[in-house]
Amino acid sequence: MSPLEPFGARLRRAMDERGPLCVGIDPHASLLAEWGLNDDVAGLERFSRTVVEAVAGRVAVLKPQSAFYERFGSRGLAVLEKSVEEARAAGALVVMDAKRGDIGSTMAAYAESFLRKDAPLFSDALTVSPYLGYGSLKPAVELARESGTGLFVLALTSNPEGAEVQHAVRSDGRDVGATMLAHLAEENAGARPLGSFGAVVGATLGDLSSYDLAVNGPLLAPGIGAQGATPADLPRVFGAAVRNVVPNVSRGVLRHGPDPVALRDAAERFAEEIRAAVDSA
Repeated sequence: MSPLEPFGARLRRAMDERGPLCVGIDPHASLLAEWGLNDDVAGLERFSRTVVEAVAGRVAVLKPQSAFYERFGSRGLAVLEKSVEEARAAGALVVMDAKRGDIGSTMAAYAESFLRKDAPLFSDALTVSPYLGYGSLKPAVELARESGTGLFVLALTSNPEGAEVQHAVRSDGRDVGATMLAHLAEENAGARPLGSFGAVVGATLGDLSSYDLAVNGPLLAPGIGAQGATPADLPRVFGAAVRNVVPNVSRGVLRHGPDPVALRDAAERFAEEIRAAVDSA
């Protein structure tokens, strides 16, 4: 089975054509309730199908959060499999938000679960945690290169607790978050038009000018909408790297459901606001 075109190239094209918006699919219990759905597999399936049908043909990226499906066991994972398949068929790239991280054969198995082309949950990219050491991600990096998929490595996350690890300073004077960015720049060296190995960098973090965000790869940026960041903040936060930012909006779009037209309109508004902010930078 031949590999796909590299994820970075496919992502760059999708961002240019559809706008640089990632819509998160986060079917947590309170949101199901807001939609008038039961917190069960039927509610999960209705929620996911509605979101995919409404926006997958229009946005660059969809990012399902696997935990909200895993909590329903095998039936929830079956819903996730179908959602991924249908989203990709509609032209959206799928980033599986699973934040996997381990060592050796276990990391390889996690990677195979999401990045092997014949896997039931095959996705275009996977979020991963490097906090067993960046080298622990090697099996995922190798499979991503082989299959034409990508990774998003947790580097500077938007949750306050993240600073405890990510801002810790190494003996060379560089903090851990900056170290992860440097590793990614090495992975993406020479890639055109965009590398396939991205970082997760929160849009709520304010001034990041002390960090080198020029990793020649995408920057997945949670925090737009309910967490307080706005599209207008992106140039200030990300500076010269703003054109490689993939802002993630979840509740800001999902709260408009279950009306598919309202979901679609909300996604299109965010996409246009983000495009305008990036173009003004």
